[in-house]
Amino acid sequence: MKFDLNLVTATLAEMPGRVEQARSAGYDGLFVAETRQDPFPALAIAGSRVSDIDIGTSIALAFTRSPMTTAVTSWELQRADGRFILGLGSQVRKHIERRFSCVYDPPLPRIREYVAAVRHIWGAFQGDHPMDFRGEFYTLDFLPEAVNPGPIEHPQPKIYLASLGPIMYKTAGSVADGAFVHPLHTVNYLKEVAQPAIAEGLATQGKDRGDFALSVTVFTVVGAGASVDRMRETVRSQLAFYGSTPTYRRVLEHAGWEAVGERLQALLKAGRHAEMPAEVSDDMLDDFCIAAGTWPEAAEVARARYAGVADRVSFYNLPEPGQTLT
Repeated sequence: MKFDLNLVTATLAEMPGRVEQARSAGYDGLFVAETRQDPFPALAIAGSRVSDIDIGTSIALAFTRSPMTTAVTSWELQRADGRFILGLGSQVRKHIERRFSCVYDPPLPRIREYVAAVRHIWGAFQGDHPMDFRGEFYTLDFLPEAVNPGPIEHPQPKIYLASLGPIMYKTAGSVADGAFVHPLHTVNYLKEVAQPAIAEGLATQGKDRGDFALSVTVFTVVGAGASVDRMRETVRSQLAFYGSTPTYRRVLEHAGWEAVGERLQALLKAGRHAEMPAEVSDDMLDDFCIAAGTWPEAAEVARARYAGVADRVSFYNLPEPGQTLT
């Protein structure tokens, strides 16, 4: 099992320090999410400083970028040391249409075709075939030599898809090399919903589970005394925020917390935000969270909890720089 430093936000100025943190703390990978910033510039800085750990997006938004734009940037990051992982996600309609003014529908066939388009472009860069991709949503048939990045000495980057429901997990299994799991999950959900769907998707490619990586992000409460109490309440608030979103209702329902999700959504709509964390009981917190006294202990708990389920694990609530996993 690999452990990754997964940054929800990352400024360019802090990336050299984050690279050093990843190395010194014993992480296997460094990932950057697309939230307040574009993840690719931060990863360009990371890629120029590492050759011994994986780097990747966790995730980058697909529908806000042309497949060519994503392919070119990913190709250059892979050229450096061959350890880049392209994590892609569809996001939700409101962000794609209203924040970026881009096309969202239909998300499932669009993301499938997007992955195929990016891989076709990489093949054209490598000289495996001419540029000639013609799909329902994307057409790419023009690549003059003057703008062709040309071949690299490494294989194509791996592609992971952000997944939540069984249809998306099946899609990831059928077109991608891995999937990113949202922190709002339970191990039972992964075993009973995600894994069967992934296996069904992999079967369409003639592959098995060994050809696929499941990357899990998990809520964590680590420490003792007043600091751990504060961290626990922070995670309670995070769970309340995600639990209020209908998108994650199926996960709550599977774990027996659907009524909590309904109450959280009602409080959110009523603007009663301060009351939301109280709806998240200690039992619910334990279902979705890892608690430990130290970060090495948290890593051991994660190894035990996700054995046979996850291939990569990252902590949503990050250790401070200088704290190691060993």
